[in-house]
Order: sequence, then structure tokens, then C-alpha cells
Amino acid sequence: MLEQEHSEKEQAPPRFYEKNWSKVAALTLLFIVIFFSVGFIGLEGTSSSKFCASCHEMKPEYYTWKASSHSEVDCVSCHVDPGLENLAKAKANGAKQAFKSVTKTYTAPIQMPKNIPDSACETCHNMNKREATPTGDLIIPHTKHKEQNITCTECHSGVAHGKIAERKVTFQSDYSKWDEDLGQSMMKDPTFIRPKMETCMDCHAARNVSTACETCHTTKMYPDSHKKPGFKDSTHGTQAAKNMKECNDCHKYMSKDEITLFNDRPAHSKYIQGEKVAGKKVDVKDYAKENTFCEACHMQRPPSHDKQFIATHGATAKKSSESCLACHDYQKTGINKTNNVTCSSCHPSSHNGKQWRLTHPIRVNEGAKLTQTCYSCHFKPKCSSCHKETID
Repeated sequence: MLEQEHSEKEQAPPRFYEKNWSKVAALTLLFIVIFFSVGFIGLEGTSSSKFCASCHEMKPEYYTWKASSHSEVDCVSCHVDPGLENLAKAKANGAKQAFKSVTKTYTAPIQMPKNIPDSACETCHNMNKREATPTGDLIIPHTKHKEQNITCTECHSGVAHGKIAERKVTFQSDYSKWDEDLGQSMMKDPTFIRPKMETCMDCHAARNVSTACETCHTTKMYPDSHKKPGFKDSTHGTQAAKNMKECNDCHKYMSKDEITLFNDRPAHSKYIQGEKVAGKKVDVKDYAKENTFCEACHMQRPPSHDKQFIATHGATAKKSSESCLACHDYQKTGINKTNNVTCSSCHPSSHNGKQWRLTHPIRVNEGAKLTQTCYSCHFKPKCSSCHKETID
């Protein structure tokens, strides 16, 4: 009997063990909850787009994203592949980049090591139903592009940041000047946000796909203003003068030579220097001389230029000299590709007995004789009628 009682006492655990075990289990559970809660909060915080801007050199990317059409989509949605493993890798890489930021050992400009995968885009965009852009004019069957293994970023790489890295905007930039205004100004130019027509044309040409207007456009590229009577002969010049850049959006592809008149300093450099950010204004007459597409009409003699026109052209020119300069120049300036007949062709400036050297654009020394250089601007037959001796 005594042996049985002793055996039962040995098998039954003491009550204070039960109490301690309960406390240990409760504390362990509490620790696990706190650990994962803090980790989750930290993960949420470091996954927010605002956290990306905490690094000084990431401000350009943050403020351009904020001004983009994707401002409601968090950075991690595009830049981190789905899954906990990928998220963990991204956080580890983020810690590495943060160290580089503190130690100033990062490489500028900051660029993504790889393009955004199509799978990230397709979480929001259904490629099977994306036949055209919201404008309603463009025909873009995305399924056909996917069949040819054309990735989304080949056309849409600037949608979130306006290609600021490729434009070298972030290279040696004063990051303290970056704010919402600068971000908006950098995202204003659709050239760096929307797919370029050159990209479409080059790709189609390389793949032997038609480059005719109706291949991509339902309206065949004829604005309503072009269909009105008198547009070609009378009003297109005055309309173009109001917004030459809009005309160039289409007509630059019709020129055999590149249109360089719109080349200007980058918007970000203007903004940082306190200048007004605006597109360069191009004179419609200069554009008509640079775009070779205009030659088809501007090289033809207008109906008004009949046999009697020589006698009356002076009075006509005084009424509307601007119309004349659409084809002619006062003198040969080098930009006139459409018409070699200039005012100085028949009306050379008379410089006999005048202090013409004071106003001449290029310095001419006393006693200097006529050279071939003079014919860069002046009309040779008229000059040589008086200047018999020339120096080649």
C-alpha cells in the first residue's frame, strides 16, 4: 500500500510546475505576437512609396512617380515580384542600398538593374482586352505585340518616371531642389512618357509591318481643320503659326531631314535656374524652309506670280511681307531649302560711300576685296557686276 502511494506521488507533477509552464507558454506566445506585429508594421512601413523618398537621391524618382498616372500604385507593386521570398530579397537589397546611401558609395544616376516584368503590369491591365488607347484614334492590338514577345516596357518605359535616368536628369543633380513642382514639370512633356511614334515606325520597318497611317490610326491622320475649304492655299500658315509644335507632331515624320528647330535646353535645367519652363517657340516660316515635306508646294510658283507680278510685287510685299517670307528670304541665310530666290537676288544692298562696315554682321577690314565667302549671303551675279576682281 505504501509502495503504491509512493509510486503515484512520483508520477504526479508538482503543482508549481504546472503554474510555471503556463506562464512560460503565455510569455512565449506574447513574444511571438509582438515580434510578428513589429515585423509586420516595419514591413508595411518600408513597403510604402513614401519610404522610398527617405533616401535623398531617390527624390527624383519619388516626385516623378507622384506626378505620374501611376501615383496610386505603390512602388513595390511594380518593382518587387510577388511572394514572401521576393519581398525578403527586396528588403535585404534595400538595406544594402541604404548603406551605400549613408556611405556615399552608390552609383549615379540610379537605374533599375532589370526592366519591370509584364506580370507586374498584367496584375492591373488585361492585355486580351486592350485593343486601343483611350484617345479612340489609335489601333494598338496588345495581344499581337505579346505574340511577338514585345514586352510592355519596350513601349511604356517612361510612364512612371519620365525616363529621368536615361535623360541624365538625376546625374549629379541637386537633390534638395526636387519637389512636387519639379516632378510635375519633368512629367509634363509627353515625349518621355508616352510611346514615341519613332519607336513604332522603326519597329514596324524592322519587322516588315506596314507603316501606312491607317495601320495604326482610324482617322487616317486628317484633322477637321485640314478638311475645310481654303486650308491648303490660304489658312494653313496662319493656323500653324498659333501652334507650330502641334503641326510638327505629325509633319516631322513626313520630312526627309530631321527637324532640329525644336531642340532646346532640358526643362529641369531651366527650372533649377529659376527660368520659366516653356517649349521653344518656332517661327512658322523657318519651319516651312526646314521641313522637306513643304517643298512640294513651296517650290511651285503661285498663281499670283504671273508675268506682271514683277512690276507689282513691291506693293504686294509691303502689304504682307510675312507671306513672302514663307518661301523667300531677304538674303540667303543658309536655312532656305525651298527657294533660292531672295530679295538680295535682285536688290543687293548699296554700300558705295556708306559706313557699311559698322553694321556688317562679319568684320570686314579696310581694303578687303570680294571673296567666295561673301557669296554665302550675297548674290554673285549682282556683286560681280561691279566687283571684277575676286580672291578665291
